[in-house]
Amino acid sequence: MSDRLPDLARTPAHPATSYVTLAGADWLASAGPHPDDLHALWALHPDAPSVLPCGTAFDVINAPALFGRRMVDRLWSAGPGSGPVAAHRGRILLFAAPGTAQRLPALLVWEEWAAAVPPLLCHGSGDAVTIPPLHPHPAPAARTRPHGAPQSITAPADDAVAASRWLVAPDVRRPWLPGPDVLLWACVRAARPAAQESAAVTGEAAGQPRVSALA
Repeated sequence: MSDRLPDLARTPAHPATSYVTLAGADWLASAGPHPDDLHALWALHPDAPSVLPCGTAFDVINAPALFGRRMVDRLWSAGPGSGPVAAHRGRILLFAAPGTAQRLPALLVWEEWAAAVPPLLCHGSGDAVTIPPLHPHPAPAARTRPHGAPQSITAPADDAVAASRWLVAPDVRRPWLPGPDVLLWACVRAARPAAQESAAVTGEAAGQPRVSALA
């Protein structure tokens, strides 16, 4: 598997966001009861999606694509950053600290902007999620089509590539994972309209109380 999963750490010069490193694969495998079996599977099929249980190594917060991307943008532009993040079938999967799936919905109930947060799927203990391939597929342009075969034969595979990929791939054995408080903050920031965001900044500058306790 080492020739498909380079063991390179993420740096500004080499973000490595599209593939999982060997250290990152170790972390993902630790989520299952038989890590060696997962490594064996990935060695044979590094470009195939996998199903992993939640609740031990990580929880997953599953958000609609647009809102999820706004959460990730807020985390990186004004927050502490994110843990691993994946896109899968029109949803954004944010990997979070174990226990987040249980606590985040309870915290959202008390938040003023909760009504503006779209339904989130919170995967914790007893749940499982499908993760993207550890190594990205070849670009669609590199694919070859059998002579005389209709285009429809290869199109679904390319659609699947676009539907499941890493946005921030795990690259260390113990990645930092946001907890419920951090993701609540990201939800609030993503939910607030731009006009309200500007008004909140103006109010804070004038010494007025914040709209939200976590704003």
